[in-house]
Amino acid sequence: MTVKTPKLVSIEQVCDGWVKKHLLTYELPDGQLYEYHCATRRNAEDFREELERNAKVSERVMQAIHADEQPPSVPAFTPDAVCIVARTPRDTLVMEREFRYPLNSWCIAFPAGLVDPGEDIVTCAGRELSEETGYEVIPDAPTRVLPQPGYSSTGLTDETVQVVFVEAEKAGPAHAEGNELIEVFELPIADVRRFLDENALPIGTRAQLILEAFA
Repeated sequence: MTVKTPKLVSIEQVCDGWVKKHLLTYELPDGQLYEYHCATRRNAEDFREELERNAKVSERVMQAIHADEQPPSVPAFTPDAVCIVARTPRDTLVMEREFRYPLNSWCIAFPAGLVDPGEDIVTCAGRELSEETGYEVIPDAPTRVLPQPGYSSTGLTDETVQVVFVEAEKAGPAHAEGNELIEVFELPIADVRRFLDENALPIGTRAQLILEAFA
C-alpha cells in the first residue's frame, strides 16, 4: 500500500535569532501547494537535513504499519533538551516555579535545560538539576531515561525533550543564570492529586501528565 504523504518543496528562513522562524512549502497529495510557518533553533540547512531524515524514517515506518509488518528501528538522535523528574528519599518530587517570559507569568515545571553538543543525556540531567535546584543525583541510584525524546508541540516547533527519572537529594545552593528566575520546592507525592486540583499557575502538558501518573 502506498502512503500518500505531503512532499517538502522548499524551506525559507523568515526570521533569525535564538528561535528562528521558517516558512515551509509542501506539495499535498492532490498536487496543491501548502505553506506552513514553524519555529526552530536550527538554521535552514540543518533544519532541511532534519526534515529530510524525518521523512525517510516516517515513510519506512508508515509502510511497515500499513503492510502489517514490524516497523523498523528508528535511528537515535540527540534531543534538544532534557526534563528531569527527581524523586527524593522523602518521597517528594523536586519542582520549580519558574518565570516564563512568553507567558509573563510564573509557571509550574520540572527542572529542565538544553543539551550541550556531544553531552550524554544522563550527564546533562545531572548538570541541569544541580544548576537550577542545587540537588544532586544520588550515586548508584536507579535512573530511567524514556526510550524516545518527545516533541514539545508538533504543530509549532521541532524541539525535542528527553525525560529522565532520577533519585536526588539537596546538596547545595542553586546557581542558575541571572535571567532564570526559579523558586524550587518539594512536592510530596501523596499531595500530587490535591496539588493538580488546586494549582492556579500555568503548567506545561508534560509536567501535567507526569504528575498525573504519580497521582
